[in-house]
Order: sequence, then structure tokens, then C-alpha cells
Amino acid sequence: MEYRYLGNSGLKVSEITYGNWLTHASQVENDAAIACVRAALDVGISTFDTADVYANTGAETVLGEALKGERRQSLEIATKVFGPTGPKQHNDTGLSRKHILESINGSLGRLQTDYVDLYQAHRYDHETPLEETMQAFADIVRQGKVLYVGVSEWTADQLRAGAALAKELGFQLISNQPQYSALYRVIEAEVVPTSKDLGISQIVWSPIAQGVLTGKYKPGQPLPEGSRATDDKGGADMIKRFMRDEVLSSVQELEPVAKELDLSMAQLAVAWVLQNENVASAIIGASRPEQVHDNAGAAGVTIPAELMSRIDDALSGVVESDPAKTNDSSPKTREA
Repeated sequence: MEYRYLGNSGLKVSEITYGNWLTHASQVENDAAIACVRAALDVGISTFDTADVYANTGAETVLGEALKGERRQSLEIATKVFGPTGPKQHNDTGLSRKHILESINGSLGRLQTDYVDLYQAHRYDHETPLEETMQAFADIVRQGKVLYVGVSEWTADQLRAGAALAKELGFQLISNQPQYSALYRVIEAEVVPTSKDLGISQIVWSPIAQGVLTGKYKPGQPLPEGSRATDDKGGADMIKRFMRDEVLSSVQELEPVAKELDLSMAQLAVAWVLQNENVASAIIGASRPEQVHDNAGAAGVTIPAELMSRIDDALSGVVESDPAKTNDSSPKTREA
């Protein structure tokens, strides 16, 4: 495993982050989830990402149990606030001061820790003044409950405004967590250049495009049994946008590139996002320990420019690159 600085800070994170969205307390039984966390630790992954909204707080609880007994100083634990938790009443969502201060206390209890290394605004809140949100973050940083602050799926303009307020309040935004893969590149035109200017790194989710970039989904063939595309707990909904024959056919063209690099298709996909110098870490999820071991093999890989071009050529007709997609990811009104 290799490690990179997160934004313009002294904090290092592992190039591969273990994330438990759609798995812990949902798709995967607790014993299997804990086995995956153990596998992550075994391969040198030190950064773990979750959110209070995952499985309605259940994912944080499972991760806290799985990491119990580990040396806390050797870990970077990240969680998020925004989504609805509990009974989803009127203040159970968003980035209000009330929700942030109550949510961090809940997350710390479930994660069984006194602080989180990175606390992230899971989405942009259009209904709460940004000044209120950033002041609440500043306060929990000063209380020692949060060491660093990041965001997720914010636009370039939102990042600029948030970074300016953070600076005024005596802290900094150091990370953004967007979706990013060889198939989904919407951050490249605006978010990445702005982030570089602001000293913000990306911790990217879905680098394997929900499993599509593994090549296991073949055009015109039945879906593999037990795969995410067959999951009725949320996985199938997330992956369906990639399940077009033209996308699946293009992905098959990447197999010779992976073989030339002696990588699995999953490793190639993760290594591809790590070629972007603004990406500090790629989040992987897993339902089996062997998936963790495989994905971790992408750390430290350099893909030659010629092969990066071949990847671009293979996917040229199916890549999503519209920067407006980032703005679409944040709900304009609160869910509760």
C-alpha cells in the first residue's frame, strides 16, 4: 500500500480507502463485513469511509465493531453528515447547525471513537445558509471531535464558496468525495481544476463503476448470480445506467490492456483513477475478502501514457463527462 497527502494538509491517507456503502448492515452479513475489514487492514489500508445515512446508521455501527481494538492513531476514519437518519423528521437531514452537532455525536458513539479524522458534508444543502454550516464545522473542529473537514459531490462554485468561509473561520476544506471512474468523468472539466487551486483532493467513489469495469457483465448475456445488478436492496438501481450493451461492449475492449499490465480488470479501473494527480484515494467496497485483496493491488501502479490513450479510445463513445451532473447530485430540497 502507498499513501498520499490529502489536500493541502499534513494528513496522509491510503491510496485505497475501504468504504461500506451498500454493504455493511445491508447487502453483507456482519461476519462477512468484519472479514472484509480485516482483509483491508492486512493489505495496509488505513483509511475507512462510511456515513451515518448508510443502512440508517447501521453501517457505522458495524465499522466501529470491526475496528475495535485497532490502534486508533494508525487509522483514518471518515464519515459524513447530511442524509436523513432516525425517523426522518423535519430536522433529521441537511447541514443545519442542529443536525451537524447532533449527528457528529451519534457517529462518534457508533464508531466507538472520540474523534473522526475526516467529517464530510455528504451533499450541498441548498436550504441552509452556507455560513451556518461552516460555522458548525469550525466549532466541532475546535471541540476536537473532528480533525479535518471535507465535502462530497460539491460543484466548483460550491467548493470555492465553502473554502473561502472555512479560511475565514480558521480551518480548511481538504477533500471532496465525488463519483469518478473511466466511465464517469464529470469532475474533470471544472471540479478538479478548482480543487487544485484550493488545495483540495478527491477521494473518489465507484472507481469500478459499480462493478461494470470488472468486465463481468457481458452484453446480451444473463446477469451473474449474486452480482450487484441483481441486488434489490439498492445495488441494481445504482448500476442500471451502465448496463447498456454499448457500454458493456466497450468495457470488454479493456481486457487486453489489463493483461498487458498484468492486472485484473478491477485493478485496472482503480489504477486508472489513481493516475489523476488530484485523486488522493479511491474507495472500494467488498462483499468478500478476496475482492479487497484484488483491488488493493492497484496501489502504486503506473499506467503508461500509451495505454491510458488506448483506454480512452475504447471508451470514447460511452463516457459521461457533463460537469452539470455534479450539480444534479445534491437535492434542491431536504428529503425529510
